[in-house]
Amino acid sequence: MKLVTFNVNGIRAADRRGFRPWLETTHPDILALQEVRCPVDQIPEDIFAGYHVAYDPGELAGRNGVALISRAEPRDVRIGLVGDEEFGHEGRYIEADYDLEIGNITVASLYLPKGAVPQESEAAQAKFERKMRFCVTLADHFRSSVARAEKAKRHYTCLGDYNIARTQQDLYNHKSKKPLDGFLPEERTWLTNTLDVGLSDVVRALHPDDQGPYSWWSWRGGSWDRGYGWRIDYHLTTPDLAERAVFGDTDKAESYEARISDHAPVIVEYQ
Repeated sequence: MKLVTFNVNGIRAADRRGFRPWLETTHPDILALQEVRCPVDQIPEDIFAGYHVAYDPGELAGRNGVALISRAEPRDVRIGLVGDEEFGHEGRYIEADYDLEIGNITVASLYLPKGAVPQESEAAQAKFERKMRFCVTLADHFRSSVARAEKAKRHYTCLGDYNIARTQQDLYNHKSKKPLDGFLPEERTWLTNTLDVGLSDVVRALHPDDQGPYSWWSWRGGSWDRGYGWRIDYHLTTPDLAERAVFGDTDKAESYEARISDHAPVIVEYQ
């Protein structure tokens, strides 16, 4: 079983940059997309031909949007986080249940909000606090999801753009003395503690001693050519399924010009 997470930074732009050939070549069982950024009626025609599509575009024009693209038809689809009254309209979380050969599984696609360095301004403080409120709600949702999956004898995995580099191995510039949004102590502690609800960082488990593998590089400043990357796209998975992972890595494009997005897909294969 091949699961992939991919922040496409706009599906229409990704289509122009080669998304369709990539999808045909990669042929995932389930693909979690973030930042689809497209109304339902404007999704490029037949771009997901042969797949089932579950999509929450949200209500913010031209922003966010999460989707699950699957070869198997989902049994049930749920949008939003349990107990959330602030972010549900933004198109940030969708999950679906599937019955597959590897077992029954719930797969989620997540786009966690960007934050800011709170010391920089009052607006930055507010943006940081907003991100952390989402994180608290997400942690509660994870507890519910893991418990629900265990009760139903179902695997659970949340694929997506977490906008946090969890460890020094996840950021090229981890020795920076300047506070960095996405690498703040509060963010890193939250994500590490969140794993304690019963989730495994699958790619890190497969690359315990490696720097990276990074999944995001800025379009600007020569970040790609210099290897100035971040690992912010994760597969967080219940241990019973995580133990069956045989491959996990970033599907990095061959060149800057061949990039489909500022993110690269992250692929995990299970036996």
